[in-house]
Amino acid sequence: MSTADKNVGVVLCGGEGKRLRPLTYYFQKAMIPVGTQQKPLLEYIVRLLSYHGLRKLVLLVGYKGHQIVNYFNNGERYGVEISYVWDNPAYGGNGGALFNAYEKGLFNDAENVLVYYGDILSDINISELLSFHERNQFAATLALSLNYRVAVGVAEVRGDRVVSLVEKPPLDKPVTIGLVVVRTKALEYLKELVEEKREVDIMGDFMGELLNRGLEVGGYITKAFWFDLGTTEAYEKLDPAEVDRRFSFLFQK
Repeated sequence: MSTADKNVGVVLCGGEGKRLRPLTYYFQKAMIPVGTQQKPLLEYIVRLLSYHGLRKLVLLVGYKGHQIVNYFNNGERYGVEISYVWDNPAYGGNGGALFNAYEKGLFNDAENVLVYYGDILSDINISELLSFHERNQFAATLALSLNYRVAVGVAEVRGDRVVSLVEKPPLDKPVTIGLVVVRTKALEYLKELVEEKREVDIMGDFMGELLNRGLEVGGYITKAFWFDLGTTEAYEKLDPAEVDRRFSFLFQK
């Protein structure tokens, strides 16, 4: 079985994107236009996964999902095979959406599932992430970055006095960036979670469950560009010219 056949790419693109309103009254959040060519954010994600050899993609859709289906169709023009799984109201949260696809048998032939959050723009080297995961035989591997800056100023206080103030300093700790590789067999642990909780979060609940069970979770630290477009404030700060420069490699014929 080839590397491409062993791995399925899953994109979470079913949420309402409430923090992106009013844009998401009209767009599915993964379909907001970026770059000077105003292509959907999700197109950059699909192209990145295809660029790194993932040929089978599963898009988890819900809110305004027809925008996604009508745009990407079967994925042929991107060199991939796209399947769609519509959210099931019985399973809440992105963990529930992932379990819904797992329960439907969409990952039966794959060893690993690479989960990509649909509001993240990144040029991360997915091939290296998958190799790191496979080489170490982790149950799951989180993509992490050290390039996160605190959104506010941080003060050092001695007694009642501020002695220093740093505006938006680097956190200097690895943060999750919306990508995780999970062994397909580890997804069985989602079942108990979705039965216990109304909503299940992949990072907050599922990763913690794997750790609680003594399974090894890897941390792949990357210096790659990544940008969370989850809010209107963030979207306004994204430079279209920078997007074009960083992601031109995805559009070269």
